[in-house]
Amino acid sequence: MSRDEYAGLDATAQADLVCRGEVHPKELVEAAIARLDAIDPTLNALVFRDFERARDVAAQPTPTGPFSGVPFLLKDLGVDQEGLPQYEGNRVFRDLDQRAAADDELGARFRRAGLITLGKTNVPEFGPHPTTQPEAFGATRNPWDLQRTPGGSSGGSAAAVAAGLVPIAHANDGGGSIRIPASFSGLVGLKPSRGRVGAPEQISRYTAQLAVTRTVRDAAAILDAVHGDVPGQLLVAPPPARRFAYEVGADPGRMRIGVLADSAVFDGAPPTDPDCVAGAKQAATLLESLGHHVEDAWPRALLDMRARRATGATWAGGGINEYNAFVTRTGREPTEEDVEPFTWARWQRAQTISLRDYLKAANAQQEWALDVVQWWSEFDLLLTPTTGEPAPTIEEMRPDPDEPWRIDKRYARIAVFTMPFNVTGQPAISLPLATTAAGLPVGVQLVAAPFREDLLLRVAGQLEQAAPWSDRRPPVHA
Repeated sequence: MSRDEYAGLDATAQADLVCRGEVHPKELVEAAIARLDAIDPTLNALVFRDFERARDVAAQPTPTGPFSGVPFLLKDLGVDQEGLPQYEGNRVFRDLDQRAAADDELGARFRRAGLITLGKTNVPEFGPHPTTQPEAFGATRNPWDLQRTPGGSSGGSAAAVAAGLVPIAHANDGGGSIRIPASFSGLVGLKPSRGRVGAPEQISRYTAQLAVTRTVRDAAAILDAVHGDVPGQLLVAPPPARRFAYEVGADPGRMRIGVLADSAVFDGAPPTDPDCVAGAKQAATLLESLGHHVEDAWPRALLDMRARRATGATWAGGGINEYNAFVTRTGREPTEEDVEPFTWARWQRAQTISLRDYLKAANAQQEWALDVVQWWSEFDLLLTPTTGEPAPTIEEMRPDPDEPWRIDKRYARIAVFTMPFNVTGQPAISLPLATTAAGLPVGVQLVAAPFREDLLLRVAGQLEQAAPWSDRRPPVHA
């Protein structure tokens, strides 16, 4: 099998070749390195290469995990593996070049799954952006259109998987950072329920960890490999009834599915791009043809823009965590020259929010989340566009250096359908079911009740079979 043929296989298929003895991990790793060397200079998906160590790992006895020998990339934000840096898109952290002394729990789980890490992927500075174009490393380009962003904050991971450089890459999601890049890049992006993937060092109630993949079966398999709580974990999910991989291909029965196709129903929200609306409506028609009950319906609490603005206040307050992390890692207070203008504006805004106002906003936000989740007592799934617009150009996503905070309105439009479900902690998946007239991918999002990844995977697998996307390739592809 040629190197280009490996590039067309998902992670499950590559692992199967290793398991059957038809290919050695060394061959998969060398093929992936060759693809990265040839194509990444065009995409700028990687910020750190760890090729020699990957070769050493591949030469050792084959591990027994479900992804034995499969090439993998780790996002440069949120997970540690021994010897790898955490630059987080920041020039000061890049120049310090600090390396992790040990794997954290999720980093270790990826290794135990048999994944071989080849390097770390590009991210926006500290992560709170739906695009990946940090000043420290430059913009990552979307393989579907090199003038456009692959999304953020998992944009480097998404670009690499979409272009076939690796079959799977780590991603995490605090406001859409798995699902937005999946939508912009034509991938599957599953955000698990709050607490499903354990991380005792993670104190954020918004962020979920997993990956971007090309197939639903890979999303299910990686969730099987890394889910589960750990001692000291702040947020805990109940164990699943069975392996998530068993849900792919299982009959979902007749689901009751609500559809929210346009954010224009929100008071004061901008309308959704027509291509994204059309994608959601086409998915609704497909679901109806598959025997599901589909109707225009959604949680009415989603329309409460006051509560959504409270969410914005708590996100701005989250800038204090970034500020404090900078002090911890550098041993000094940051200056305006240490970070990008948007980051500095975010940090300055965070310091204007009093503890009283922050707690008031957090309480209002949680009350809103409880109201939203009640809707799933009557419906099984909610269908929406993943994003408010298709992938914008990199130039469009550059903040005005004089008024950097103004780009936040564009960010909010992009994340209008993803961010609420980080607040509620519900599982959600983006599927590459639609395209624009120009051929850009458009993701469609399904949202389930808390801890019901099983329902998402059953219906996602059904949709993948009915409207397959695996043969769709971007212009830049291995």
